[in-house]
Amino acid sequence: MKYFIKTEKIRFQHIDFAGIVFYPRFLEMLNGLVEDWFEEALDRPFSKMHETNGIPTVDLKVQFKKAARLGEVIIKELWVKDLRSSSLLCGFLFKNQQNETILEGEVTLVNVKIGDDRKTITSEAFNEAMRAKISYFLISE
Repeated sequence: MKYFIKTEKIRFQHIDFAGIVFYPRFLEMLNGLVEDWFEEALDRPFSKMHETNGIPTVDLKVQFKKAARLGEVIIKELWVKDLRSSSLLCGFLFKNQQNETILEGEVTLVNVKIGDDRKTITSEAFNEAMRAKISYFLISE
């Protein structure tokens, strides 16, 4: 079991007039973290996956704990809390370099099959190889 960890520098594009990260930017950072996890750790890059499948977010819980400011580097962690047939519940934590929590939460992702018409979307079970890769990040609470 292991955490997937990435860092990100807070840039001008992330902040609002108050000089802190505008909250929707954190959700973009979370999506980037998920995308990196799928590509780097699960060997399932979105560029290939989205030809026939997807992994949409169906539930998201976020608690904002502390502001992040321009120039800071944040550490983003992701792990799996529950792996089901076609969905997974991930925990995530963003913290600053002083190890203070900036935000934390949970995201539920569903593995879906996209129909040839690109309009039909149905849940699809993870195959055994993918389940094994995802399980590596499963952390029991």
